[in-house]
Amino acid sequence: MMHAPEKSEIQSNGATRLARGDLKLEVFVIPVSDVDRAKKFYENLGWRLDADIPFDNGFRVVQFTPPGSGCSVQFGTKITSAAPGSAKGLYLIVSDIEAARKELVVRGAKVSEVFHAGTPGAQFQADGTSGRVNGPAPDHASYGSFATFSDPDGNGWLLQEITTRLPGRSDLAEASFDSANDLASALRRAAAAHGEHEKRIGQPDANWADWYAEYMVREKTGKGLPQ
Repeated sequence: MMHAPEKSEIQSNGATRLARGDLKLEVFVIPVSDVDRAKKFYENLGWRLDADIPFDNGFRVVQFTPPGSGCSVQFGTKITSAAPGSAKGLYLIVSDIEAARKELVVRGAKVSEVFHAGTPGAQFQADGTSGRVNGPAPDHASYGSFATFSDPDGNGWLLQEITTRLPGRSDLAEASFDSANDLASALRRAAAAHGEHEKRIGQPDANWADWYAEYMVREKTGKGLPQ
């Protein structure tokens, strides 16, 4: 029997509108040549091991999730035909790039120095490329500071510092923080901005908690920051 569109599916012009379901990017695959070596590398980074499942036919899937991430990474045997190490430009978003770089170095990763792009796209070029300018973006401009590292096969990861989202990038209902570190960084930025706010008004602000909350939500959702 043919399905008759419900009223909610009929647009004003009479055309049928399909209901939109969520499409959540949850896992992506990286190609590796030595599964145990890759597993040890990502374990050393402190990523959460979600699964390591071998099958009788030689298929094996290993899954890790970076701290605070809603997306995981998989590798294994008989899982992809891509050449080992061919995954490049895999973004890892951080709120404090120097702190994130330091932790990765302590955990054994060989991470580039923090840089910003002197020419568009320089973050995707090789280390030492002239388009990369040493040091973070001026004033730590959101989206502008980077660092890179690779796993033992050469799959390339790109750290990017984001503190203030572009308008429309996040909904108010999604103004949450993925980890205690992200929340602490947001509080520090709010504290610094609130200090400037108190200088402007010339007196202590008794409603600092409300100001902090408004600042942090606006920063997270890409709205104009309070003054």
